[in-house]
Amino acid sequence: MTDTTTRRYTREREEEDEQTADEDQLVCPECGGNLVSDSERGETVCEECGLVVEEDEIDPGPEWRAFDAKEKDEKSRVGAPTTNMMHDKGLSTNIGWQDKDAYGNALSSRQREKMQRLRTWNERFRTRDSKERNLKQALGEIDRMASALGLPESVRETASVIYRRALDEDLLPGRSIEGVATSSLYAAARQAGTPRSLDEIATVSRVEKDEIARTYRYVVRELNLEIQPADPESYVPRFASDLELTEEVERRARQLLQNAKEKGVHSGKSPVGLAAAAVYAASLLTNEKVTQSEVSEVANISEVTIRNRYHELLEAEDSVPGL
Repeated sequence: MTDTTTRRYTREREEEDEQTADEDQLVCPECGGNLVSDSERGETVCEECGLVVEEDEIDPGPEWRAFDAKEKDEKSRVGAPTTNMMHDKGLSTNIGWQDKDAYGNALSSRQREKMQRLRTWNERFRTRDSKERNLKQALGEIDRMASALGLPESVRETASVIYRRALDEDLLPGRSIEGVATSSLYAAARQAGTPRSLDEIATVSRVEKDEIARTYRYVVRELNLEIQPADPESYVPRFASDLELTEEVERRARQLLQNAKEKGVHSGKSPVGLAAAAVYAASLLTNEKVTQSEVSEVANISEVTIRNRYHELLEAEDSVPGL
């Protein structure tokens, strides 16, 4: 028998022994019944006769117990999940700004100087090349603008992904970081169904409205983003909330906009103007009067536009049979 044949025979015997051992572990050595694992006691017992086959099993879970979500968060020692809203996805070390030790005591002057040097070097290591510095500046801008506009975290995450795609596909040369960041946030808000008008975006941005619109069209075209036209109804809840109007006004405004869609009045009109006019008309129809100037200030649109759209919505309402 050759050495190769001997090794093959030995390996086959070992595999058979391992398979037999695994099968033996699944049944009780006394009665042949099924074995179950009791995680609370750390034991493996037989369902039939109750024989404890194994005990003191290793528990892969945490060594602490928590009885509510708050206590679980306080005792958990894992870090935050990765996120696209940070240039390094949240995987780097961050040295806190408090000059205190683990017991809350103030550091000495020499220790404070040392910690400041460590912070400086840590910041330099976090942004090692121009791409990371670009991302850090852009994602900071997206977070700042989203906070000012009251956009949820999901929109910020989507905007960060869009900006990363634009950076990877080399769309930034010839365009400002702030312009691409603003257009990414504008596109993300529209994708999420929580749109903001260009005027609102331009108010919190560091670039002009024309540049935002131009960059937005370029980014959407180059990245093949699927963005539906803004629905006027998506603006209604925010306008009604800012004006402190009731749910009845909001429901009536939605009805006015639906009637306008059936008649095709909304075609070619600004969705913000239609939404503002619908809220104004609904407030009058429900005897919760607000002035055109108040609606204009909330919607950031002229009173002339509100008056024009207001008359068009009422005409569409009158032309619907049964109303």
